[in-house]
Amino acid sequence: MNAVSAFDLLRLTLPEIVVALSGLVALTLDLTLMQRRSLASRWRVGAGVACAGCVAAILLLMLRPEEATIYDSMLVVNPLTQLVQAVLAGFTILVVLLPIGTRFTAHIGEYLSIVLFATAAMMILAGTQNLLVIFAALELLSLSLYILTAFNKRSRESAEAALKYFLFGGMAAAIFLFGISLLYGLSGSIELRRVFAAIQTQAFTPVLALALVMIVTGLGFKVAAAPFHLWAPDAYQGGPTSSAGFVASSSKIASFFLFAVVLSFGLVGKGAGRVGWAPVIEAVAAFSMILGNIAAIVQSSVRRLLAYSAVGHAGYMLLGILSQTATGLSALLYYVITYALATIGAFAIMGALEEEKIDQLSTFGGLSRRAPGLAFCMLIFLLSLAGVPPLAGFFGKFYVFSAALSADQSLLWLVILAIGMSAVSLYYYLKVAKQIYVRDPLPDAPAIRVPVSAQATIGLIALLVVLLGCFPGALIGWIGNAMRFMPR
Repeated sequence: MNAVSAFDLLRLTLPEIVVALSGLVALTLDLTLMQRRSLASRWRVGAGVACAGCVAAILLLMLRPEEATIYDSMLVVNPLTQLVQAVLAGFTILVVLLPIGTRFTAHIGEYLSIVLFATAAMMILAGTQNLLVIFAALELLSLSLYILTAFNKRSRESAEAALKYFLFGGMAAAIFLFGISLLYGLSGSIELRRVFAAIQTQAFTPVLALALVMIVTGLGFKVAAAPFHLWAPDAYQGGPTSSAGFVASSSKIASFFLFAVVLSFGLVGKGAGRVGWAPVIEAVAAFSMILGNIAAIVQSSVRRLLAYSAVGHAGYMLLGILSQTATGLSALLYYVITYALATIGAFAIMGALEEEKIDQLSTFGGLSRRAPGLAFCMLIFLLSLAGVPPLAGFFGKFYVFSAALSADQSLLWLVILAIGMSAVSLYYYLKVAKQIYVRDPLPDAPAIRVPVSAQATIGLIALLVVLLGCFPGALIGWIGNAMRFMPR
């Protein structure tokens, strides 16, 4: 559908508009009617508005037509994009519920509005196959994440993390934009399908090689794959806990989906595009697995441990892209969604423990005696990230590894490396679990009290991780039904 009316365009973009408008409503209410209320009341009202906007967006996604493509793929509507957008809106609901009752900022309306603007950018990112719109949405998302990372104005670590994130992000954006310009020069188009169709008919030239490396650099920065990961440890550790959870979960889903879409066009066939892409992605995947898991072993901060483990997980997920089959891409989406669930759950617990100044590995000693419920949920999240059955993380890795082997036997070495690095990751996740369940708490350490809303949200996330592990077919089947709309 290329000739559309303004009404049709409004109807197709209404979910993103509703999310952005809910951010404006939350900001307006907080700066006017709620300004003199308590922080807890402002959090509840703001979070209620944000959640209502996300729920409305999910309902509107269900009312969209099954398939539509307008304005040179600037907007692509199909069951796959709608699935990802609905998941992103669902994760935003979890993100805005977690800070209720916390005091890291008094600027509640501003915080919630930026979270919702970032969500709208991610939804746009998931629903386009146009390089210009991709870049604009990435910049809107990146600017929002920079601000969220720096939101704790009382923390020097937060400001430092945001500055590093901004500097690395600005450089990555410039490189990505230069890569886009080279692809446009080679193909004469900014629509992904036309760009890579043109590349398939060309010889593999140095200019094409440079363009591919620059595109991978820009996308590798967004997914925190090595060696483009240097911003992640500081952003995860220095930023507010809820902001770090948002960066580690929702933005990871949107970025990997974008990576999968771009590479689905770029790796198709056996032409020059595939010759250039595949070795680069294999090298990035291997480097991410090795560096992320080895670096995580020596971390004393649990947040930094989660950051380096995220680098390792990025390497595993790239196997799903390299498989270039519907099964592999379904496995990738299952993996990234379940990984994001476990990660946001872990950060939710870190946020609940923030007032107790529990971040270093040693401070987790005896947590099972001080907060049994939180300790059990943390164990679930850690074991899922490690890939222990029957939790969701196990099936994520199993699906991705088996899909890679089934698609291309030349990926065997990467799968073996991934299995070996998964064993390494089990070691450092169990280090945290050992502190929680084996070490004794300090003699005068009091019991930890957590707001009921935070306990309920964390419990819900842990339940989802368990259910998706016990019944993986529910999510993988939903993804598989939509996968027929993936580029081929």
